[in-house]
Amino acid sequence: MGIVTSVKKNKVGAVVISVFDWYPSHYPKEERKLLRKLDLAILIFGSLSFFCRFLGQQNITNAYVSGMKEDLHAYGNQLNYYVVAYNTAYVLGQIPLMTLQTKGKLAPFLLPSLQIIWAIIAFCQSEIKQSWHLYILRALTGFLEASSFGGTHLILGSWFKNEELFKRAGVWFMGNSLGSMFSGYLQAAAYRNLDGVFGRAGWRWLFIVQGIITLPIAFVGFVVWPGLPTSPRRWYMTEQEHALALKRIPTVEKEGITWKTFKYTLSRPMWWICVSCYIFLCQAHYWTGYMALWLRSTGYSIELVNILPTFIDLLRAISSWLGTTLAGCLSLRGLWTFQASFVFFACIVLSIWTVPDGLKFAAFYFGGFSGMASPILYSWVNSTLKENYGERGLIISSMMTLGFCNQIWIPLFTFPTVEAPKFPHGYPAATVFEFTMWAILMGGVWYMNRWKAQHPDLEMRLAANEDASSDNGIESGDSGSVEVRPKDAKAPVATY
Repeated sequence: MGIVTSVKKNKVGAVVISVFDWYPSHYPKEERKLLRKLDLAILIFGSLSFFCRFLGQQNITNAYVSGMKEDLHAYGNQLNYYVVAYNTAYVLGQIPLMTLQTKGKLAPFLLPSLQIIWAIIAFCQSEIKQSWHLYILRALTGFLEASSFGGTHLILGSWFKNEELFKRAGVWFMGNSLGSMFSGYLQAAAYRNLDGVFGRAGWRWLFIVQGIITLPIAFVGFVVWPGLPTSPRRWYMTEQEHALALKRIPTVEKEGITWKTFKYTLSRPMWWICVSCYIFLCQAHYWTGYMALWLRSTGYSIELVNILPTFIDLLRAISSWLGTTLAGCLSLRGLWTFQASFVFFACIVLSIWTVPDGLKFAAFYFGGFSGMASPILYSWVNSTLKENYGERGLIISSMMTLGFCNQIWIPLFTFPTVEAPKFPHGYPAATVFEFTMWAILMGGVWYMNRWKAQHPDLEMRLAANEDASSDNGIESGDSGSVEVRPKDAKAPVATY
């Protein structure tokens, strides 16, 4: 008995192998080769693009506590209003840009094109003279970034099977936290080394460096971003590999979001479960980016104010990877409860507030476990609704739209900047939001299992498609070439 076989018989060992076995030996050689190409194309650009987006978001807070507030006279709730401007436009751009993202011909070029404009806006932010200039630029950024998150998740779920998706989504989600983390170090370095260079404040250099990083990554996207399986074949993929990719993930409809999609989606429970859960998730974790305000109020140096919160992002990066990866082989509800427990405890501690500083540090850092929540939820959507681009795209865009729609106005009452750093209303509200978020998904997963049991005809059709994707309809000839053979014409097609 080999070592690998022995490890697989152990439950923990089997989980570990599952996490790191991205190219299973039982896959045909041609399929493993395709997966490697997809990983290089999707994960590298997708993660770097996600990194750039969250680098820009965190740069606003870091610039605010590093001199921008004083230079622009941005006192009171101005930081809140910057976020409101971004979120309002982000909401407005969700469904229009996600609709474009579901179109096969546009999908390979939409995100790289938008990212070029992100870079231009970053350069413009380094030149702002008045606070209202930043409102306009943040709103424009929000609209143009609207499809970056949901669109990338849509593309991930369109190329990979369920067991493959969870592992890769975890790596992609790390770009979020690493972007925020890098922003802290970047601002500390800019303040220390560039403050005053060419007459520019350190916080202005932060936006210049952001643009310099973002622009070349956008051009990489034009070269490698694959779009959807229904998009035109990219240069690095052979015709046989493209045919294999289409065969691996059976789809019901390929037109994207249409008016018919709205009626179809709203008649099923997934939309209601996921959207309501995400609305509370956005509010429950809003506070995790506010550690810097507490540090600034206690007299820490600007460098430490930018560096100490990065440990939240480090923990968020690790937890997002672990949560998403393990969701493919462990209990989703167990992982959901695990992350919620840490965040719930942190919210209670910060609600009390009059605790030792060491406990406050622990509470803020426990907020990093919130990184598990969104990846688990979105991966569940992708794995449950893999066969329908339109329904999946509509649910993801609806989650983003309604989640951020409420984020436009609720934080003005729960986390107004003038109440920093104690936020006497914000942390108690976050405690309630965290519990509600946890309860919705726990109940939703249970209800979906019942709902599927009550609709066995849909489950039979889904199982037929899963069998088709596992078999792939592929035979390898003696020469090693791939032959795509037709499946049974009478095989039912999944509609959910």
